[in-house]
Amino acid sequence: MCQKLQNLKHHGSPLNGNANVLIFPNLDTGNIGYKLVQRLAKAEAYGPLCQGISKPVNDLSRGCSSQDVAGVIAITAVQAQQN
Repeated sequence: MCQKLQNLKHHGSPLNGNANVLIFPNLDTGNIGYKLVQRLAKAEAYGPLCQGISKPVNDLSRGCSSQDVAGVIAITAVQAQQN
């Protein structure tokens, strides 16, 4: 259905495929949305991840699991190697 809609609205657009980005109007709905996707899809979701700071720094919520901590540590370590 999405592909048909894309062709109807933007025929010949170089953009194609399925979207993998969710955009929300504010932080509250973003938090609700990503937690819903995480739980319903049994997916891994990490965030918030900070960008544009001279040193890598990220945040964890109070309700995070030990797996969340390990995942964010791994992401932060990769960010540190890229600087």
